[in-house]
Amino acid sequence: MTTALPPILLLGFGKMGSAMAAGWIARGLAPSFAIDPALPSSPGPELTVIASAADLPADFRPAAVVLAVKPQMAADALPSVARFQDAVMLSIMAGKTIAGLRNALAGAAVVRAMPNTPAAIGQGFTVACAGDGVTQAQRELCHALLQSVSEVDWVENEGLIDAVTAVSGGGPAYVFLLAELLEQAAVEQGIPAPLARRMARATVSGSGALLAASAEDAAQLRRNVTSPKGTTERALAVLMDQAAWPEAISRAIAAATARSRELAG
Repeated sequence: MTTALPPILLLGFGKMGSAMAAGWIARGLAPSFAIDPALPSSPGPELTVIASAADLPADFRPAAVVLAVKPQMAADALPSVARFQDAVMLSIMAGKTIAGLRNALAGAAVVRAMPNTPAAIGQGFTVACAGDGVTQAQRELCHALLQSVSEVDWVENEGLIDAVTAVSGGGPAYVFLLAELLEQAAVEQGIPAPLARRMARATVSGSGALLAASAEDAAQLRRNVTSPKGTTERALAVLMDQAAWPEAISRAIAAATARSRELAG
């Protein structure tokens, strides 16, 4: 029986790495390894977690090495996998540029990608960029690996990945903050805390599901909820004031984009 995905080496087995691994296993994965010094439990016979690259079998040849460590750990972690020159290096590290990764990995073929945490339930969104030397077969393999847990799109301009990191990579945190603030405001208006939490979570998740299912854009869906001179219109007058959400969201995305660029250093 053939498997859908060839052997993979996963460097880092945190939340994103383990979420991606679950998607690969569900799709069908040849015997593979993940490196994590914390030695979390292996998710199954398809993927064995080991403490270091020194524990890899001598004959193991991955088709792809997925770089899923925190960017601050890259300098220490990357040399251990630089010897796999025949593999494509798929980086999901924030900020680390293709050029910087190629320098650290002896000129290996590098694809830089930014997934987000809804990948944990197969609902992620990823934007990827292929560096020089990446073959069509390697690009297709990276697409398959990312598509196992997310919708995938590609850009030619690597500089866009910093803004992708700010909008899509960090976006779930902003949505969770909205749910948190809705819950808090509901409690302030006298709604019991358990009901406030259920209501806020269901409102955010239900609205996201409606957005995903609708052919209308977000602005039209917003207008559909907003009756003239009604309660929602009164609330939106506060939120859509230029000094409120429009300015705050713009500043937040700019700050996150700048931080992504800083992490390249």
